[in-house]
Amino acid sequence: MRKANRWSLLSWAAVATLAAVLPALETASAEPKAPGVKIVRKDPRFDALVPKDAAVETLADGYAWTEGPVWDKAKGRLLFSDIPGNRIISWSEGKGAEVFLKPSGYTGTAEFTGREPGSNGLAFDREGRLLLCQHGDRRIARLAADGKFETLADRYEGKRLNSPNDLILLANGDILFTDPAYGLPKTFDDPARELPFTGVYRLSPNGAVSLLVKDQTAPNGIALSSDGKTLYVANSDPKRAVWMAYEMRGDGTVGAGRVFFDATAWVGPAKPGLPDGMKLDSKGNLFATGPGGLHVFAPDGTLLGTIDTGVPTANCGWGGDGSTLYITANTALLRLRTTTKGQGF
Repeated sequence: MRKANRWSLLSWAAVATLAAVLPALETASAEPKAPGVKIVRKDPRFDALVPKDAAVETLADGYAWTEGPVWDKAKGRLLFSDIPGNRIISWSEGKGAEVFLKPSGYTGTAEFTGREPGSNGLAFDREGRLLLCQHGDRRIARLAADGKFETLADRYEGKRLNSPNDLILLANGDILFTDPAYGLPKTFDDPARELPFTGVYRLSPNGAVSLLVKDQTAPNGIALSSDGKTLYVANSDPKRAVWMAYEMRGDGTVGAGRVFFDATAWVGPAKPGLPDGMKLDSKGNLFATGPGGLHVFAPDGTLLGTIDTGVPTANCGWGGDGSTLYITANTALLRLRTTTKGQGF
């Protein structure tokens, strides 16, 4: 998920050498409804996931930076973060887009001097309560019935977290989350940082926070395979733009990691963005935002296809009956109807 210094990262990435060359035989779909968006097919398996006549729609636009899409099954609506606006937007058929919550990530009284004070990743717990990664308040929080935020985690070993970015909820109630520094006013160089690394953590229902991974420079999006054996983490560093896959052990710890897919060669102005948010479908395919839009990978790491948005693309989430994919792309919320279903639907 792009964070407070994403603009500087993109500037940095602009000087990187673009080494990726698109295969000569790849084909793009007819012009979709969302201007400038193309569906690029790279493997025949992609056709079983995204119909050949599929079109990407723009549902809402005009925000500063959209993130964290999550489907609210109880209300039949999608929620997503507008991070610089420090608010969460609700979108539903008929009503369209409207402000759901403000403030969403920074509740302080002093002026926030950074670019991204608001909430980032969102999820619902088993009781239907909204969980938030709050940049400005540097915590994992839960929205209570009275509209107040409850702190679930804001420290590791007594030191304040950087700025929680994305999260997933496990069946046993554990929350796994990433903690880069994009939400701090001066991001990775912010003097208020208390942790010397950027980690991936487990938050247990009893409030205990344990460190799982600390070998990534900018851990971002996070996902877990349906069998619970593989943890995927995106690293949004233009010098090492990779999606990692870690062995999840039975005791809840993380084993050896491997590079699932390396997109470093893609980084540059021709493919805006960095590895960011991601979701799995019910077949184990990974839908991951990164340089050039949203990419679909088979479980073996083969790139099946790309939704080329033409803009930095932050995240995605399943909704409706589980076959609709919502994409937060720069200033907009997009929708793609698929022939697969999201994990958990």
